[in-house]
Amino acid sequence: MTEQSNKQQSEKRDAKAGNKAKSATIPGSGLRSLRTTSVFRAVNFELYARPNKVVMGLGLTAITLCVGYLAYMNAQSENKELYEAYNIDGTTQMQRKSSKWD
Repeated sequence: MTEQSNKQQSEKRDAKAGNKAKSATIPGSGLRSLRTTSVFRAVNFELYARPNKVVMGLGLTAITLCVGYLAYMNAQSENKELYEAYNIDGTTQMQRKSSKWD
C-alpha cells in the first residue's frame, strides 16, 4: 500500500513540474532514453550520436593509410644497405652495413 502511495506522490510531483515520464521506451534507443546531465552527454558524445557510416568509412581509411605509411617507412629503413658514418675529424662518410660475422 505504501508503494502505491509513493508512486502516486511521485507522479503528482512530475505532473506539477511538467515532466511526464515515458513509460514506453523505443527499443534500441540505449542510453538516449535515460535521464542524464548535459555534462555527461557532452563528455560521452559517442554514446548519444547515431552511427554515421560515411564518417566511419573515412576514419577507417585514414587510420589504414597511416598504419600503411608507418609500415612502409619501417620497411624502407630496414632495407637500406648504406648508413652515414662519422669519422674522427667530424666528416661523414657513407658505408655499407656489415656484420661482425662477415
